[in-house]
Amino acid sequence: MKKLLAVLFLIPVAVMAQQKGFVITGTITGLAENSKISLVDMNKPTDTLAKGRVEKGTFVLKGTIGEPNLHQLNFDATSKKTVLFIGNDNVTIKGDVKNLQQLEIKGSPTQADFSEFQKTFNPLFQTLTQLNQQLYGKQPSDSVQMAYKNTYDAAVSAIDKYVTEKKNSPVTPFLLVVTRELEQDPVLLEKRYNQLTPASKDGFYGKLLAQNIADSKVGAVGSEAIEFTQTDTTGKPVSLTSFRGKYVLVDFWASWCKPCRMENPNVVTAYNKFKDKNFTVLGVSLDRAREPWVQAIKADGLAWTQVSDLQYWNNEAARKYKIESIPQNYLIDPNGKIVGKNLRGHELDAKLCELLGCK
Repeated sequence: MKKLLAVLFLIPVAVMAQQKGFVITGTITGLAENSKISLVDMNKPTDTLAKGRVEKGTFVLKGTIGEPNLHQLNFDATSKKTVLFIGNDNVTIKGDVKNLQQLEIKGSPTQADFSEFQKTFNPLFQTLTQLNQQLYGKQPSDSVQMAYKNTYDAAVSAIDKYVTEKKNSPVTPFLLVVTRELEQDPVLLEKRYNQLTPASKDGFYGKLLAQNIADSKVGAVGSEAIEFTQTDTTGKPVSLTSFRGKYVLVDFWASWCKPCRMENPNVVTAYNKFKDKNFTVLGVSLDRAREPWVQAIKADGLAWTQVSDLQYWNNEAARKYKIESIPQNYLIDPNGKIVGKNLRGHELDAKLCELLGCK
């Protein structure tokens, strides 16, 4: 996560605690005597907020945090680290440096919320990732598809429950930011955002979430496709409007993107199935060097037009469409209107069947 949380507590006692600063008292076995301990801002790793040393098995860190936030506690001698979501709280930490996942952390309400987030969502995310890799196989079994759906539904339900129960927590907008790609539904994301309290909305993650929602409306289904022009592999300029009159899938990908490469066979299948039905694909690569880009096109058998300005994440077309992760795609109709978004695997096939027929 590249941004910081800025949530204003409304309770006077909490405000007083913030003004006094934070105190972290740690008793962690396995740390060498006199070894260094430091707390850094996760968004600015060079910004050290506090330093201390281990004395008789204990360390104390003191300082001031602008707002409740994600911070990294570094055990310098071991190169190990753990994440804290704290404000200006009196925090106690107990445990073993060899088992940082089981640290007992008390004294911070935001850390308690963050611990609940980790306990609830980390297993779900891990399972979804594993099942998603299997889904990208050539013929995923019905059991894998059902397991993915059940886990996905459990994650969605857990998100709604967390939002309902913790509307004022600075961790809640953080949760919505890190899970926004799961459903890719800006309407639902905005609905959840509107449940947050003003204090939560006014924090950094709340503001970041609001910006995400605004950005998600760029390239929304039903809107006009945003025009761009980039050069193909031969250096010839190609404009999106040159595909008017056809259904075109604008596919954002890159040779270095493993999920993109795993999805490419599905796009190839769709292209071969519908290319004679007024359908084509326009690949937009976020590569930064021509050779790996061209090699990937050949290796994956991508027979359609490919363009790139080789500017990596600064690709002009990607920036216009607010692309923050790949693969992503937009299905555009013959009149230049977006009629589908992020269609993958069977979803792409089903949408093209709906529009172009499968008989």
